Amino acid sequence: MTRLEAFGMIVAQATRGELVFPTSVNAALKLQLALADPDCHIDHAIKLVLGEPALAARTVALANTAVFSRGGGETITGARGAVMRVGYRNLYSLVAAMVVRQFGSKIADPDLRAMALQLWEHTAHVAALAYVIARRVTGVDADTALFAGIVHEVGGFYLLSRADEFPGLLAAGGEQWMQSAEEVISREVMRRLLIPEPVATAIECLRDGLLSIPPDSLLDTLLLAKQLAPVASPLQDSYLEMLTPSESVIDFIIDNETLKTILAESADEVKSMCAALLV
Repeated sequence: MTRLEAFGMIVAQATRGELVFPTSVNAALKLQLALADPDCHIDHAIKLVLGEPALAARTVALANTAVFSRGGGETITGARGAVMRVGYRNLYSLVAAMVVRQFGSKIADPDLRAMALQLWEHTAHVAALAYVIARRVTGVDADTALFAGIVHEVGGFYLLSRADEFPGLLAAGGEQWMQSAEEVISREVMRRLLIPEPVATAIECLRDGLLSIPPDSLLDTLLLAKQLAPVASPLQDSYLEMLTPSESVIDFIIDNETLKTILAESADEVKSMCAALLV
């Protein structure tokens, strides 16, 4: 099977709703659906968190970040206190992070595993920066920005998980095919993951989105976060790089000194939140 045929098959499966998810992703999806239930009681949520050690560790870590322990709050050591401090919406974001990371958990090819690791590091930085930029620059809902940052590369993670079945699928030379395939796949995976429409729309617009003046939307928040992330996406192509705002464009839209001040003041928040996501 040629690379073009492989891309065609993966895209065709996705458009038919035949998404191939690792077993671990399906398990995480059940947890996500349970937490999405408006009638989910706090005790049930805590029980669900305790049933997933990685999620429990991540929740406690996030609860103790500079973002959630402002004012010198006491150190959280248990799941109940962590869930109470971060809230359901951010707990839901952490479950989404677990879902996204599971796509790369079973990749056997070492090169693809390295790409998946770099993509998650990029994702964690974008999510943390999006949270801060939403609060300090664009004024959009920060919890939504965090969630959008976590899931914005879900199509790329899915492609990486499938590339393990097709050696050479993501080798150099097929960027145009990958761009088209990832766009369709992202849309279908987000639909399967029940990503809210405003978030899905912002993510879909990332490929050809332009920064507003002044930046005031979720799309603007993601564009800025991706530009400022210290770790680049291993799947980021030259076409997307041209459309992602350059440092000179950012300087024009947001006073450079103002942005530096915001990021410097928020450095601890970004660092601690990113570390919590990378647990």
